[in-house]
Amino acid sequence: GIAFYAPGPSPQWVYVANTGSVVRFPYRNGDTKARGAAEVIVPDLPGGGQLRGGGHWTRDVVFSKDGARMFVSVGSLTNVWEKPDDKEERRADILVYTPDGKNERVYAWGIRNAVGMAVHPQTGELWASVNERDGLGDDLVPDYVTRVREGGFYGWPWFYIGPNQDPRHQGKRPELRDKTIVPDVLIQSHSASLQMEFYTGAQFPAEYRNDAFAAQHGSWNRSRRTGYKVIRVPAQNGTPTGEYEDFLVGFVTPAGEVWGRPVGVAVAKDGALLVTDDGSNTVWRVSYQK
Repeated sequence: GIAFYAPGPSPQWVYVANTGSVVRFPYRNGDTKARGAAEVIVPDLPGGGQLRGGGHWTRDVVFSKDGARMFVSVGSLTNVWEKPDDKEERRADILVYTPDGKNERVYAWGIRNAVGMAVHPQTGELWASVNERDGLGDDLVPDYVTRVREGGFYGWPWFYIGPNQDPRHQGKRPELRDKTIVPDVLIQSHSASLQMEFYTGAQFPAEYRNDAFAAQHGSWNRSRRTGYKVIRVPAQNGTPTGEYEDFLVGFVTPAGEVWGRPVGVAVAKDGALLVTDDGSNTVWRVSYQK
């Protein structure tokens, strides 16, 4: 993950989330390379280093609208925490810090792998794009894009979509069943929902403004492929309407061969949508003309 700080037109720092740390570099508008050496802000994210590593390795970093809080997503080590000796401490959650990397606490938990995060430009709410667990068949468990409630529990590994118990943890943690939050927008299982961003440009039609776009990397463990696209998640006044629609498709041939896999999304200064694709090693630019 990468984020500029402080909020506003003249950020002074660019933050980078590594697997085991968060670092920052001095930045001025117009810079195209690091201005100075990296300063380590968070030195000990879970999963960093060979002795602590494994599992989901990506980390995203975003700042609250007022710049007072820094959110860092940390994926789980395992699929469903099957082994008693697996170490999941400070994982499968979203951590929050002050921008200097201090005062760590858990913002939300039970989130298997929030690969992408974004803050809604109107409401200031934190949203996340989440990879859910495997091993329950083609149609379970749905990935999701959701608002993230402070202190909220989202089910992993014991429950999913509210009170539904994962059969591999039958009877465990009954006190959490009714506390499990149902995500706002469920996405077809195994789509591998990655980075997300809100559209703040002026190039697209007005109805797209402040809606979310999320990259779907595509399934690797489903009998019939799904994903391999970018989706639009509509919201009205910051509240998701519950559905999503395909926005950028065509990365799978009619014969079923995959040639592109969307990863990241960003809004360019001119309002175009930029999409990184690690299947064809391409950055795509999607623009709109009347």
